[in-house]
Amino acid sequence: QVLLVESGGGLVQAGGSLRLSCAASGIIFGINTMGWYRQAPGKQREMVATITGGGSAIYADSVKGRFTISRDPAKKMVYLQLNSLKPEDTAVYYCKAQIVGISRSNYWGQGTQVTVSS
Repeated sequence: QVLLVESGGGLVQAGGSLRLSCAASGIIFGINTMGWYRQAPGKQREMVATITGGGSAIYADSVKGRFTISRDPAKKMVYLQLNSLKPEDTAVYYCKAQIVGISRSNYWGQGTQVTVSS
């Protein structure tokens, strides 16, 4: 069984910063692309940032220059640094990972709430 657990969400004022973490655990032989997605109330889930096993990152246009994704392969973790937060960044943020364990599958975390007040 593979689990992804996010942490680091919270309430912050506009212009502030947060750092989200996601830890993978279980029977894991390898992790390919990891990423962060978000879903605001009444909206579809959208990609925020992804990072490959080689460290190549892709960002949504709305977060470029403000958010930074990184990963620690040894710890099986992925991070998202959120700077210059805006009220429109308010959403539940989910971690996703392509994991090779007993099988090769995509896994999602349970989500962590980020709320940005104006």
